[in-house]
Amino acid sequence: MKSRGLGPLRETLGLALGTLATHKARSFLTALGVTIGTSCVVLVGALMTGLDESILNELKTFGTDTLFIYKFEPGIRKGKLSQEERMRKDLSYDDYVAIKEGSPACRQVLLNLVNSRFSNARYGKEEYVNAQVEGSQANYPETMSMVVGQGRFFTATEDLHREAVCVIGSDVAKSLFPHASAVGKTITAEGHSFLVIGVFEKRRTIESFGDRSMDGHVIIPYMTYRKVHPLAKEHFIVAQAYKGMLGAAMEQIRGALRKSRKVKHGDPDSFGMTTATSIIREFRNITRAVTVVIVILSALGLLVGGVGVMNIMLVSVTERTREIGTRMAIGARRRDILLQFLLEAGTLTGVGGLCGIGLGTLASSTIHWLVPKIPTIVPLWAVILGFSFSVGIGLIFGIWPAMRAARMNPVEALRFE
Repeated sequence: MKSRGLGPLRETLGLALGTLATHKARSFLTALGVTIGTSCVVLVGALMTGLDESILNELKTFGTDTLFIYKFEPGIRKGKLSQEERMRKDLSYDDYVAIKEGSPACRQVLLNLVNSRFSNARYGKEEYVNAQVEGSQANYPETMSMVVGQGRFFTATEDLHREAVCVIGSDVAKSLFPHASAVGKTITAEGHSFLVIGVFEKRRTIESFGDRSMDGHVIIPYMTYRKVHPLAKEHFIVAQAYKGMLGAAMEQIRGALRKSRKVKHGDPDSFGMTTATSIIREFRNITRAVTVVIVILSALGLLVGGVGVMNIMLVSVTERTREIGTRMAIGARRRDILLQFLLEAGTLTGVGGLCGIGLGTLASSTIHWLVPKIPTIVPLWAVILGFSFSVGIGLIFGIWPAMRAARMNPVEALRFE
């Protein structure tokens, strides 16, 4: 039974493939729109998945027990700052002390001071553009999950005595010292000289963010930063809770900051606090929304390709009217004719989809090769979605031409000139 059922289907598929092979140029031009649409779906999926994976790896390094405290609520803002937000005080050293003394559930508390503007780091004729110079403390490597690969990190004593030392990211070291060790050299950043005492190992970071990655940082002691930038006030605080005590740490930090910042009972917090997990969740919501929008736009391109398929198939039905009449005269049923033209349309767009998958994969690899900072990973869902869309477009837009062919009167079809 199975063999008798598969025989006609195999024969019909063979006829469909034979017709497509006979009209190679027409088939290629018809499938071109589908190929472009499918390649866009695959390319978008590769870019968004690569970015998502890169950021996920970055944030995972902080661990699920890490808290980030800022002046404003972290995340994507909706609308303008409120009056209360505009009146907020910057986070301060006193806030850091309050958290450290009032949060026993935290095993690490780190105070950071940054400049919103980037600076160029220089050594001789070499220059690293847009370095992030940051003042921090001796527990920076442990709290921020950074590893010093060469040299060492500065001590609490060097911080207290405002020593002009720094530890630089791997990208900074590679740019300024391509053929020598950076340790022991003096670099210039923000108009001041700092002795390099250590170099961080390269971090699996958000490569697509370029120079904003942590491999492009220049870390100097907190007190040294206060010395060279006495008016700087852009603090942010990082805290690590003991395992299983994240909730308690958040409540203790909230209480300590409300007291330190003199927030009245019933008033909203005058600071923002989030976790690495929350940042991952919010970012993924954004990337998914962007991916859906772009995939829908790409699908519209596939629909345009589908209209082209329908037009070409209608022309094909007209050209092959006598062939259809002949097939019916020798015993082909209407459903056989319908199936033949549907298979032709589905095969045509399916081949276009496969070409689009290959083209999208090649494009994503080429982009990453040309710009290594842009991560690309072709996800299985993009391949399946692109191929399914392409075949589905052929079947949907091939229905009308196939039905038109199947409804022909055999006698009239044989008389057609």
